Amino acid sequence: MKKITFLLSFVAMIAFTSCGPTIYKAESFETSQSKIKTLAIIPFNTSIDSKRLPKNVTLETLKQSEEKTGYDVQNNVYTYFLQRNKEYSIEFQDVDRTNAILRKNNLTCSDISLKDRAELCQLLGVDGVVTGKISMSKPMSEGAAVVVGVLFGAWGSTNKTDVTISVHDKEAKLQWKYDYQASGSVGSSSENLAKSLMRNASKKFPYKRA
Repeated sequence: MKKITFLLSFVAMIAFTSCGPTIYKAESFETSQSKIKTLAIIPFNTSIDSKRLPKNVTLETLKQSEEKTGYDVQNNVYTYFLQRNKEYSIEFQDVDRTNAILRKNNLTCSDISLKDRAELCQLLGVDGVVTGKISMSKPMSEGAAVVVGVLFGAWGSTNKTDVTISVHDKEAKLQWKYDYQASGSVGSSSENLAKSLMRNASKKFPYKRA
């Protein structure tokens, strides 16, 4: 049991290593910033490479995994911001409310990625939206599957992941964008991914109190 606990801790520590991020900030940011009081965090648009699917994994299960990852990362990013809410000059809409409104309007993860950002802001009643995009080489695994992969070498290669987090205002103008590249074992969880992303992105997130 101690060995398994150690291995899980070890996987969590090495789950993601990253390359230097690319950051964009609009020239109009200072003007836009004063108008933004509330941001809604949207489920992350997730795509997993389907060229080399593991055995017994279908396109349907892959699609389900993409959607689950998108909502999981959304929730973890919201939790990260919420725990540090006093650091920011803006409020974040509760993700349960955000998702309830999206469901009420029959918007799935794939629909949301195509939706105009200004329309999203109006629909959600916020001043801006935080959106994200995740591109992964392999699906994530959770729980005991991590231990199996470590103990028996089931995962020989890393899960290369590109993540983008962006902020658009209610005029659909891109105000801030953070591109992040990470790699980790296939067993890396959406929680680890979100924490790794936010540990880095939050340092540059522009809506901090002076």
